[in-house]
Amino acid sequence: MNYLNLAEIERGKLTPMMQQYLEQKDLWPDCLLFFRLGDFYELFFDDALTASRELELVLTGRDCGFSERAPMCGVPYHAAESYINRLVGRGYKVAICEQMEDPAAAKGIVRREVIRVLTPGTQIDGASYDEKRNHYIVAVYAEGGYYGLAAADLATGIFEATELIVGLPHHRLADEIVRYNPAEIVCNPGFITDKAYDLLTEHLNVTLTELPAVEFTAAAARRNLAIGADYEHDLKSRAAGALMGYLTDTQNTAIAHIEPLRFYTIETAMGIDANARRHLELTETFRDRTRKGSLLWAVDRTRTAPGARLLRRWLEQPLIDLPQIRERQTAVTEFKERFIVRQELRETLQGLNDLERLGGKIALGSVNGRDLLALGATLAKIPAILQVLKPLEAEYARALAEQINPEIELADLLERAIDPEAPLAIKEGGVIRAGFNPDVDRLRSAAADGKDWIVALETREREQSGIRNLKIGYNRVFGFYFEVTKSNLAQVPEHFIRKQTLANSERYLTEELKNMEDTILGAEQKLLNLEHEIFNEIREQLLTYLPSLQQSARALAVLDTLAGLAELADRENYCCPELDYTGDLAIEAGRHPVLEKSMPAGSFVPNDIEMNLDERRFMILTGPNMAGKSTYMRQVALIVILAQIGSYVPAITARIGIVDKVFTRIGASDDLSSGQSTFMVEMNEVAQILHEATPRSLLILDEIGRGTSTYDGLSIAWAVIEYIADRRSLGARSLFATHYHELTDLAAIMHGVFNSHVAVEERDNEIVFLHRIEPEGTDESYGIEVARLAGVPTGIITRAQELLEQLENEHVGRERLKIRRNARPMNGQLDLFSSAIASQEQEDLLARLAATETTRLTPLDALNLLHELAQKARQLDTAKGGSGEGYNQ
Repeated sequence: MNYLNLAEIERGKLTPMMQQYLEQKDLWPDCLLFFRLGDFYELFFDDALTASRELELVLTGRDCGFSERAPMCGVPYHAAESYINRLVGRGYKVAICEQMEDPAAAKGIVRREVIRVLTPGTQIDGASYDEKRNHYIVAVYAEGGYYGLAAADLATGIFEATELIVGLPHHRLADEIVRYNPAEIVCNPGFITDKAYDLLTEHLNVTLTELPAVEFTAAAARRNLAIGADYEHDLKSRAAGALMGYLTDTQNTAIAHIEPLRFYTIETAMGIDANARRHLELTETFRDRTRKGSLLWAVDRTRTAPGARLLRRWLEQPLIDLPQIRERQTAVTEFKERFIVRQELRETLQGLNDLERLGGKIALGSVNGRDLLALGATLAKIPAILQVLKPLEAEYARALAEQINPEIELADLLERAIDPEAPLAIKEGGVIRAGFNPDVDRLRSAAADGKDWIVALETREREQSGIRNLKIGYNRVFGFYFEVTKSNLAQVPEHFIRKQTLANSERYLTEELKNMEDTILGAEQKLLNLEHEIFNEIREQLLTYLPSLQQSARALAVLDTLAGLAELADRENYCCPELDYTGDLAIEAGRHPVLEKSMPAGSFVPNDIEMNLDERRFMILTGPNMAGKSTYMRQVALIVILAQIGSYVPAITARIGIVDKVFTRIGASDDLSSGQSTFMVEMNEVAQILHEATPRSLLILDEIGRGTSTYDGLSIAWAVIEYIADRRSLGARSLFATHYHELTDLAAIMHGVFNSHVAVEERDNEIVFLHRIEPEGTDESYGIEVARLAGVPTGIITRAQELLEQLENEHVGRERLKIRRNARPMNGQLDLFSSAIASQEQEDLLARLAATETTRLTPLDALNLLHELAQKARQLDTAKGGSGEGYNQ
């Protein structure tokens, strides 16, 4: 079939309906336009080609004023939601264009308008919607290398904004956006060419919507936000203004449930960059990106969807404010100690409906009968929850309880108004409960009992008139009528009104039959209209309760999360950590929370750590692969994160000085898309860590320098250790795993550096991993033994052992690099360059000798020159690690 090419036609020659379609399409060019025609939503031209491919719909054509037909496909309006959700889930935007008047009453073409736009970032429902995580849309305003960032969750009402103007703004912006993990980003035109955009593409596959620059002006911020003039010029306000304008435009309504805009700075929470989030697997696993196997999976004991979402946000943004941490911790402690209160609360919360999202649906006008039943069921549980919370004494928990509003009148209204069997769609009817409205009852009775009424009337008139064959008939032209044969015309009652004469009979009406006809025939449509009207009135009333409902929802989510952390602590034998600002990090018998849950009870080997900001701030951790170095380091970081969300931690005791940022450099991977090798990726990550870390940070570094040659890698690792461990440059608490055993000598010459190793036991020429962290370093990597355990063929293992013995006997590449006790960084700078400096001095010494004309020297001059050269040679030998004593002989 030949389809019309829209680009090659004169629009004025199209049919009026098709011109109307294109007028709407021009308003939403980046959307698939669902155009309502009767009982179907139709798509045309390129939209039809896309939808038919994505939804596997039959592609047909429609006459449009030309010989060729316009490509077309469509879906029934009553089944459109599932199709739309599939498209949005694949990153498309969908504009819903509805009929705005009754086609039967319209004069000319039916008026149509786009009533709502669904995008990946504004979806609040659907089969793919994960209720246990927030679904964010973010806006970015880029200007001069600095950024404003705003984020919103349309379903729950979260709305917040910040600025990225210090440090490495493009890296910080990318990290923040990765934390939100948005489904959609809206941005100003300048962001597309910004280097932060390139960083984002490494981590996210997200729908990007570019808005005109005018949407990011101060005037737009003033128009869309209720903020003062002091803020309208901020980068963050411009981003927030554009985001609110976009939400309002797409939803075609005021966003009544959105919380007041909250400004924040990233320094108010623990900084966890994108790499650390992935490596530590806070909310999803590194490889499969699944919830199972993550820290969230291991510690989530919440009973409600809002509680699960809140716990996720806490893990993504641990606190650094000690009073806030202690406030949560105190509440968790009370829930842990009050077993009965905790269990009763958790039992009551079980099955509680998502009050946050219900509030969003109410505000956006998408709430249905079943949603209101869910809201009513939730409100019905509130009095019992408040009763359970009465014994609590913790100030924070009591304050939360006071924020929960039972809203008894609203609960009573919903109980009386909404039918317990209300269908999903309002247009199906049956939403309003019997007895709530007398007109609904009468119309419902008419629609349901109309046939019985007709039979009863027919029987009564037959008996009263004596006409045995009197019957009531119906056709579309005349409606209901009594039919009387010619032989019985003399018996026709006086109240019968002749309507039609036929060859063998007469047809009559009565006032009662006419009224009954009006009632029966109009009852169904009138009933639907009346139910819809009443439902909208109830929905309008709900809007007045919205602030109260949102407040209750937030308080319930916090209580659920706190009680869940208490349940975790009690069931898993966690301890209450001591937190302060000292910089100490002391954990006794710490356990990895994820691995412990995945392993048989009691099989995980616990380990200690003792660090501070003085003599034990940098741990060099050695040991073979597979022994547990990475597990141990991750374990420390995860315990710190749990402590700073206010949770108990998996240990016997823990004392933790507040950590402001956590950084990790773990694993190796090429970045082929940007042409970066494993080593380049590693160095980029190390550079970012060194730029962003502070003395209060926690650094987890695994195998720095292994992506290049041995000497290069060792030199870089050595220099990085010097920089981090030295208080003059950084001095942060760090765990550094390495196979460069030469680095363990640094513990003897650098203040704050200490060694630990993972214990291994040799039994019958085989190694057994003990997974125990012990003091001091180790020289053994057990590489061949690990290869054997990994299943490398026996022949290769045997050959490797032969080559190892040969290399050791011949000292080929096996001579240990000595890090002398007198080695010192030069002038406080990185010692990485000391060998290059020594080489330059050696060349200077040789050049001085080569330039000397010995035949012109007097004996005294020769003696003085020899003394000078010997002095320089001694200095050079000392710098290289020698004693310099040989030159005195």
